[in-house]
Amino acid sequence: MEPHHGDMEPHSPGPSIWPIGFAVGIACVLAGLVVSRPAVIIGAVIAVVFGALWARDAMRAGRQAEEAPAAAAPPPVATAADLDYEAETDGEVTRYPRNKFLELSTLGLGGVITAVVALPVVGFAVLPAFRDQVSFEVDLGPTDNFPEGDWIEVQYLYDPAEGDVSRRTAFVRFNGMFQELPSYTLISNRCVHLGCPVQASGPREDNQRKQIEVNDVQVTQTPILPANFSCPCHGGAYDTEGNRTAGPPVRALDRYKFDIVDGHLILVERYSVAKVEGEGARARIYSYGIQGPGEHVDGFEAWFYPIQPQDLGS
Repeated sequence: MEPHHGDMEPHSPGPSIWPIGFAVGIACVLAGLVVSRPAVIIGAVIAVVFGALWARDAMRAGRQAEEAPAAAAPPPVATAADLDYEAETDGEVTRYPRNKFLELSTLGLGGVITAVVALPVVGFAVLPAFRDQVSFEVDLGPTDNFPEGDWIEVQYLYDPAEGDVSRRTAFVRFNGMFQELPSYTLISNRCVHLGCPVQASGPREDNQRKQIEVNDVQVTQTPILPANFSCPCHGGAYDTEGNRTAGPPVRALDRYKFDIVDGHLILVERYSVAKVEGEGARARIYSYGIQGPGEHVDGFEAWFYPIQPQDLGS
């Protein structure tokens, strides 16, 4: 019996699922950057495991090729049919192995899956960085309107073009000077349970209310004497530093960053707070990036919430 073509040649490894697993892992990492931090970890583990298996198979195939015997196979015996076929094609016939075709098909399918899953995620995560970003700043008026130790309830329009729908409220207290710098406490009135408006529990001095207009933005300033802050919707309660004292909220009230420009108090973007230790200028604030109502910002619970885009003060 005559040997077949290629009987003495080493066989290449068959198609592998490792490239598909590697592609799925990379897609999970990219999706996790937008959706959830645990997804990033899971995707990274999948990509590393399948990538290592893929590399192991590739190295094994290379070693098998190097260790294959170099003896040449006996030349095939040409038949009349072979001579007729070569005469008809007028050239050498190139044969394409089936296992090579399946391997490339697997890689191509993995690439298509990665592109379909990853491109929308990458676009959603990257494109906003190239769009025009509008920084959030509101001039709350001269710093003289905020006496040391007094609470002032400040209301302003986040977007005057939208009218009262964009009305926001912040509780402001000037704590005095600390290390030669002015210290302010600026607490958001958005309840961190479901986002209802928090109210100051205590007297309001409406007869001393001031309405000023700065840079075409109308700001209302009302002196208050809060014993604490409370949410009328579901019974959430906070102390005067914003710490949760009762009810369903999972953390302290959000706060605002601030700046002093030309003697005016400037309200900057909002950030989330886990808790506050101490009071006033000497308070220690455990601050985090902005998170939505009902979401933990510290502890293992924080890993189960999606990554939030930057909130510009709304």
